[in-house]
Amino acid sequence: MIAVILASGRLERLYTGLSLLVSAAADGRPAHGLATFGALPVLLDDALAARALRAEDTPGLSETGRPVFARTLSALLDTAAELDECHLWACAAAVETTSVERAAVEARFEGVLSVPRFLTAVAGAQLVAL
Repeated sequence: MIAVILASGRLERLYTGLSLLVSAAADGRPAHGLATFGALPVLLDDALAARALRAEDTPGLSETGRPVFARTLSALLDTAAELDECHLWACAAAVETTSVERAAVEARFEGVLSVPRFLTAVAGAQLVAL
């Protein structure tokens, strides 16, 4: 089992975290992700692919690499939602203290968990924080 705390809103970090979750779930391993403060609003952004195309949001990528990155990032998020072994939650504190809409959270995530409850639920998992 793998557990990934998605803390950063940096697109490269989200890509890496989603890749870890999707890869594990595709191999049949339970994969659990928790989106916290920086990551939560970015993962809820309906224009995530467009964001990934902007140089200011992906400064380390080449102009020709951005479209590939944007497509793959969107595909990873979609795939994470489709895989039975992949479970994404929103951090309770982030939901309560940021301007994200509760309906958007409920549509994208399996639910809302506090960090302590998430850690209890994934006890014994390989833990990664990004």
